[in-house]
Amino acid sequence: MAQHGKTYLNAAKLIEEDRIYSLDEAIEILGQFPPRKFDETLEMHARLGIDPRQADQAVRTSVNLPHGTGQPVRVLVFAAGEAERVALDAGADYAGTDEYVQQINDGWLEFDATIAMADQMSKVGGLGRVLGRRGLMPNPRSGTVVREVADLPDVIREVKGGRVEFRNDRTGNVHTVLGKRSFTPEQTKENVLAFVDALNRAKPSGVKGIYCRKLVLTTTMGPGIVLDVNDTINQASAAS
Repeated sequence: MAQHGKTYLNAAKLIEEDRIYSLDEAIEILGQFPPRKFDETLEMHARLGIDPRQADQAVRTSVNLPHGTGQPVRVLVFAAGEAERVALDAGADYAGTDEYVQQINDGWLEFDATIAMADQMSKVGGLGRVLGRRGLMPNPRSGTVVREVADLPDVIREVKGGRVEFRNDRTGNVHTVLGKRSFTPEQTKENVLAFVDALNRAKPSGVKGIYCRKLVLTTTMGPGIVLDVNDTINQASAAS
């Protein structure tokens, strides 16, 4: 059994066992967690009623968090020619294709997100075994494969400003970051509701029965707070 430190145990005392909390209650409790020596990341973990073995029940999409993630995002754009210049002018940290494909195959992964021009995907496709398992592969469904150069600056700004991609893991769960502990309660709530709305909209047509079974809000090193799923979804729908 994992051994937890004093700070974690003091935070856990604020949570009643087997109780389900409203989003506002959960955010209030998060604010009472004993402080750490660093600004913890806020995380959401969702248990879904999907069969991850079925292709038509896969969940993969993205959400533009109203207040971002609270951390810088290093963006690599797979582009060539004019698109490469546009990407760098728009704030991409890295842009190009052949040299970066080679570097990634050699083990370089000093970036947090990727975008690809559609005409470069034939070269990028071979990186799936490296980028795919890290959630870094450009994908049309998540809006990170761009067809028109004119659209590239907007996509880069969205990714650097707070777009978060998420997908289910092999057990049918989704995990994502939603900001920082230092966010105000209002910022935290708006980010949570944006994510829950995107998650709900991403429900696969092949899913039968209850889709979202459990939502847990927590911090990097803190205990989880179980949310009232129906109430949170209703709030997210009303806010969208």
